[in-house]
Amino acid sequence: MPQGLSVARAAAKTAAMETQASIQARADRVQSALDGAFGVRAKTLDKAVRRAGRRLPKRLRAQAAKIVQAQALGGHPKLMRQVDGVALSVAEEQIVEWLDGIDRADLRKGMWLGLAGSIAFNILLILVLFIVWMVWAGQV
Repeated sequence: MPQGLSVARAAAKTAAMETQASIQARADRVQSALDGAFGVRAKTLDKAVRRAGRRLPKRLRAQAAKIVQAQALGGHPKLMRQVDGVALSVAEEQIVEWLDGIDRADLRKGMWLGLAGSIAFNILLILVLFIVWMVWAGQV
């Protein structure tokens, strides 16, 4: 192996080396994005992701799990070598980018419209059943 190539790989590994503080910063950024998108407040990223539940797509929950696993290593120097900084960076960016595209006002409006539609359907159904009952009883 040429000497220049091994130096470049060592430099890439050093650049991608994560510290507990950088992992915590990533987790905080994802956690604040979850709070902004869904109003999920929790003490840890793991709890925030669990509270977001199925509102967060499966692939993004898996990406968040990578950050949580890196957090779990707790700054142990030898174990921190296992952390892939590039993968964490990609995971953080994908999660935050997806969460930034969520409009809470639109979600709230959709919830209210769905509720109104459900109530209107139920009232219409009761009215139709009442008319059918009236016809069956010979009142109309």
